[in-house]
Amino acid sequence: MKTRTHFQRAHVERKTFGDFVCMACHNFVSAEAALSGVHNRNHCPYCLSSRHLDLLEAGDRLSACKARMPPVALSLKKTCKKYANPNQGEMMIVHMCEGCGKVSINRIAADDDIGTLIDVFEKSAGLDSCTRSLIALDDVLILESRDHHMLRAQLFGRI
Repeated sequence: MKTRTHFQRAHVERKTFGDFVCMACHNFVSAEAALSGVHNRNHCPYCLSSRHLDLLEAGDRLSACKARMPPVALSLKKTCKKYANPNQGEMMIVHMCEGCGKVSINRIAADDDIGTLIDVFEKSAGLDSCTRSLIALDDVLILESRDHHMLRAQLFGRI
């Protein structure tokens, strides 16, 4: 019968379930909510890549695909508030699965690299029409170049 090493016991005791190594940039990613500001870490804060794990709803981890989901654009989460300004929603990262083409949106975490977020925003202007159409099918509106000031305000506060 094997006994657990000190490291294995410490890992279990700290309850670090959810930590992972990014399959894109290979950095270690902590799922600690105190670092990220989110309770369900689902993308790398360095390269913003995700992995296709969920099938029916967030957190179910039932997808058989498991392919990489690179960030392709930024979007605003639609608000349910009747009189809200359409540009006041929460900033979201749009991911598209390289394996099956599934589109998902994920909230930005407090420790996400701002430079990488801006890079994703700038690269999304060059998305081909086919990719834009696939994203639109999921009722996700991509931020456009004209939204640059709004993006900066969301990331840095009123400028």
